[in-house]
Amino acid sequence: MTIQETGTARPAGRPRSEKAERAIIEATLDLIGEGMGVSDLSIEAIASRAGVGKTTIYRRWSNKEDLVVDALATLKAPMPRLSGTSVRDDLISLLDAMRAESGQPRSRCVMNIAMSEADRYPRLMERFMKRAVEPRREAMRAVIERGVASGELRADLDVEMGMALLSGAMIWHTKWGPEGELPADLAERVVDAALSGMAP
Repeated sequence: MTIQETGTARPAGRPRSEKAERAIIEATLDLIGEGMGVSDLSIEAIASRAGVGKTTIYRRWSNKEDLVVDALATLKAPMPRLSGTSVRDDLISLLDAMRAESGQPRSRCVMNIAMSEADRYPRLMERFMKRAVEPRREAMRAVIERGVASGELRADLDVEMGMALLSGAMIWHTKWGPEGELPADLAERVVDAALSGMAP
């Protein structure tokens, strides 16, 4: 018998499993943000904070590291859609995503605590980099290579160095720059400063 035949419909709102997953992710981030390092984090503590049973967590993640990787990945801003109209516009879009995600105090705190244990959990950090950071690096590399091919950027440009200049400048501002809200035009300023040395 179909839904149409019975006249009943699925209840409105998120499916229960999605709500539980969101609660688990938020509990993980909350505990880390409160100062609990990855080594001290336990499935029991996460389950208690999320209001779910441990089996609910283990149905979704086989271990703590998998859960932490997924939780940290949610702190990254969504990959921006690149227009492809100009190298400058696409680079600004990529860097502005970095500015947006770093503007969240909770995100900065959680990432700083988690990354402080990178040496102790190299597999976790390696998987996080592969899932959340590498796609952005590849997008930036593709934009710069496209710029070299189209003549928008110097033919002899060292692509890796160009990426380092752009990303490094943003990281400096987001992590070690002056306190307070980051300027809305920060990405544009960084890109224009870098392009002054990268353009033909």
